Amino acid sequence: MAEKFLMRFLLDMPLFFDTNILMKRPIYLDFNATTPMDPLVLDAMLPYLKDEFGNASSNSHEYGWEASRAVSNSRKSIAEKLGALSKEIIFTSGATESNNLAILGVMHNFRNHRSHIITSEVEHKAVLDVVKSLEAWGVEVTYLKVDKYGRVSPADVGRAIKPHTRLISIMTANNEIGTINPIKEIAELAKHHGVFFHTDAAQAFGKVPLDVKNMAIDMLSISGHKIYGPKGVGVLYVRSQKPQVHLHPQQFGGGQEWGLRPGTLNVPGIVGIAKAIDLMFSNHETDSTHLLKLQKKMIETVLQKVNGSLLNGHPEERIYNNVSFSFPNLSADMFSLGLNGLAVSSGSACSSAEARPSYVLTAIGHSDALARATLRVGLGRTTTDEEVDICITKILQLSKKSQEIGH
Repeated sequence: MAEKFLMRFLLDMPLFFDTNILMKRPIYLDFNATTPMDPLVLDAMLPYLKDEFGNASSNSHEYGWEASRAVSNSRKSIAEKLGALSKEIIFTSGATESNNLAILGVMHNFRNHRSHIITSEVEHKAVLDVVKSLEAWGVEVTYLKVDKYGRVSPADVGRAIKPHTRLISIMTANNEIGTINPIKEIAELAKHHGVFFHTDAAQAFGKVPLDVKNMAIDMLSISGHKIYGPKGVGVLYVRSQKPQVHLHPQQFGGGQEWGLRPGTLNVPGIVGIAKAIDLMFSNHETDSTHLLKLQKKMIETVLQKVNGSLLNGHPEERIYNNVSFSFPNLSADMFSLGLNGLAVSSGSACSSAEARPSYVLTAIGHSDALARATLRVGLGRTTTDEEVDICITKILQLSKKSQEIGH
């Protein structure tokens, strides 16, 4: 039956596809996967890719001094945005490395003790795979379930804490369905019990207010390419007092970044992520107003006009650029065929392609088939009303065509 359904759909493709769209690049609506670099970020980086090419560790001449100043100024600027101290900002290659350094670095301190970690079932693989590696070495792990919106309950966190719990790692916002977690409450619970708290803020940073001191966050991960900055650079915030977090380095070499992340500093990338963060804050009101309007328009129109469509994630507590729909009446094969001309995602784009359905979607109760028939639209700073209208129209056309073929 499915094969006949798909064949009928393919036969109707010439009528369904917009050949004009096929002649140009697709509309980019995958901003949760990555963002284009803001031109002002590139402008800030260019001097350090050309004339100011010095090594920030070269302290005997002007080239090194200028590179070092650029790193220091970037560190200070980022710290101010987080409510942190400059010395608490560690530069990495991205949120994946930041997550690895945070989790492995803390847990190394307890390698000769009974240890327990709390995380959730819907964390990014850059957290889950690290935790699983520790589990293989004897660390006890609790994987918290989430509600139908993909949200972690602070009460569940509190119940999971044990006398030997060392670390809690819960993401600020989910990369697939956009749900924002109650991070402040969870972090305060961790602090009350003397447990370190880490959050992967790659999707949320710049969209959700984050003050590490006021929110009792001990470690926080950021990635440059999620915030209109360069790829290959990230930040790890590490609390230095009340309590001080001691991380054991996972790499060894020249001693850069207080020995926690050795290697020649990526000066252009560091300048770039600092500029991107600065722009996220200065553009926040404009971006959020613009994208909330587009998000609301898409959600309301699709839910109203596509029979049976489901919004994934929390209806209100979600980052303003994420929209995730599942369509019970569509097969995943036809779903992808009907969206030509759009660069969208059917799930997380942060891991290699797999035949298995998204573990995030199955964790919130979706069947394998429904999880596969899911569309994630990532809106961005440059997304226009016209582009959103085209996306909505194509979803409606796909639904209509599916119903016609089904009958």
